[in-house]
Amino acid sequence: MVSVAIVGRPNVGKSTLFNRMAGRKLAIVHDRPGVTRDWRDCEVSVDGKKFTLIDTAGLEESFDESIEGKMRISTESVIASVDHVLFVIDARAGLTAADEHFAQWIRKTGKDVTVLANKHEGNAAFPGYLEAFSLGMGEPMSISAEHGIGMPELFELFEKWLDDEPEEIEASDEPEMELDSQDQDEEGVKIYTEVDVNKPVQIAVVGRPNVGKSTLVNALFGEERMITGPQAGLTRDSISVFFESHGRTVRLFDTAGLRRQAKVRDSVEKLSVSDSLRALRFAQVVILVVDPDELLDKQDLTIARRVIEEGRALIIAVNKWDTVDEHKAVLQRLNDRLATSLPRVRGIPTLTISALHERNLDKLLTAAFDLFETWSTHIGTSLLNRWLEEKLEQHTPPLVNGRRVKIRYMNQAKIRPPTFVLFGNQLADLPESYSRYLMNAMREDFNLPGTPIRYILRKGKNPYSGRVN
Repeated sequence: MVSVAIVGRPNVGKSTLFNRMAGRKLAIVHDRPGVTRDWRDCEVSVDGKKFTLIDTAGLEESFDESIEGKMRISTESVIASVDHVLFVIDARAGLTAADEHFAQWIRKTGKDVTVLANKHEGNAAFPGYLEAFSLGMGEPMSISAEHGIGMPELFELFEKWLDDEPEEIEASDEPEMELDSQDQDEEGVKIYTEVDVNKPVQIAVVGRPNVGKSTLVNALFGEERMITGPQAGLTRDSISVFFESHGRTVRLFDTAGLRRQAKVRDSVEKLSVSDSLRALRFAQVVILVVDPDELLDKQDLTIARRVIEEGRALIIAVNKWDTVDEHKAVLQRLNDRLATSLPRVRGIPTLTISALHERNLDKLLTAAFDLFETWSTHIGTSLLNRWLEEKLEQHTPPLVNGRRVKIRYMNQAKIRPPTFVLFGNQLADLPESYSRYLMNAMREDFNLPGTPIRYILRKGKNPYSGRVN
């Protein structure tokens, strides 16, 4: 597939152009220079043909171990791997010494380069457009990513690139559904998980700032994909990467650190938090990374509850385990915290890892795949109702205003998360404690540890309603 990178110095409009061409807001856009730090990509379609578009961090003349230096190295690696480069300048500001420096460097790479004179909304930008000819990269294109000016001409250029590319034979879109039988009753009613082997398992890595999320993503991915360092808040955009593990494709999301809402005042951080929450909703399995020195503090629990409310499967990864001395004491504190603070979801998988030293990462992925299959469980209606009858006998629903709540039957409405519909009378008065009793019993009897379970309560239809005497 043809790949195209958008490059240039900071604040020339690269992310705005990326969002415009992607057709949706993917990258964070802000007036502050240097907001984008990690490169991100997406597929763009032109006349049914697709290419990969990559947004990069702003090029800066920094060659040390600073954040700017790491951003430059990241962008250089992208340029080396793509087929075409869109070199963006700010036409309103005119050509700068930094533009000329980076243009000379990009020209030496031998890549096919097109200069885009961005922010060309009026006559004031025309001198900057003319200056772009001096870069020696052919005739520049005048555009305005913010207002959509010049986009038709730009897409015509993409069409030319795609027409020159040999046509690929696409694989069939028919999904292969793999049914993994876990159990079977005497009547052949199965409990099974529905897994589409053609679709990636989508895993988001979330947590407070500076707990090692990007380091973990890099370790799982096998490359230094994300910029890391001792500074908190390095990650701003939610970036996804694809890789293969255990015979499955994984789409892994790195997210910005989530602090307490009261502490989030900076406008860029607000955008980063919003992007992280969007990635959380898009994920199927969420790995909550916590620090052993501040184990499951108030903010960690807030994040965990948000994940559960979204109906996502949750794993807790205690990172930096190599720095812990009293292992048993820390694990006991973790288990006690889970039991008291997250009682509605028993059995949340917890693992101790070291992202820096790549310890227990294979176990972490195995746990994620196992939890994904549990999250996808479907239980036959016949088996469900025999189970329900048994639980109702063991613990009868309570009386409410002198009348007993009646649960007549149930079925599973959907998977991911497992959602069940209970039919009966006076279900609106069913106490929370009794719903929790059924949920916990279901987790234990059907082997659904750590999985959010949802109940929908519906009043049974009155067989005599509508009759005329």
